[in-house]
Amino acid sequence: MADNNTANSQRKTGWGGLIIRFVIAAVVLMITAFFTPGYTITNFWTALLQALAIVGLDYIIQMMTGMNASPWGRGLSGFLITAAIIYLTQYIIPGVTVSMIGAVIAALIIGIIEAILPINVI
Repeated sequence: MADNNTANSQRKTGWGGLIIRFVIAAVVLMITAFFTPGYTITNFWTALLQALAIVGLDYIIQMMTGMNASPWGRGLSGFLITAAIIYLTQYIIPGVTVSMIGAVIAALIIGIIEAILPINVI
């Protein structure tokens, strides 16, 4: 019976769940950019690309260091890594501009949203 529950939970996190997580992440990034001085995203598609880039960079960091780069994943170091990832995405994704202080504020806002929402946003 436990194997059946595991299989069902894995199916729920398939492509549909992954797409929904990226859409939620893009919305969170747009809300964050709206409230953060020094951080702008031109449109939803840019936010979606930035979410993909953030997940990709987070994955690379996890593979290299074993560290979770979410704002609350490793305390201050996870928070600073999140800010650095947000800052670096402006060089990968056209339509994103963020200052260093804007990246720090954005990491704080994303961390607060992650603490409130029941799913792992970014």
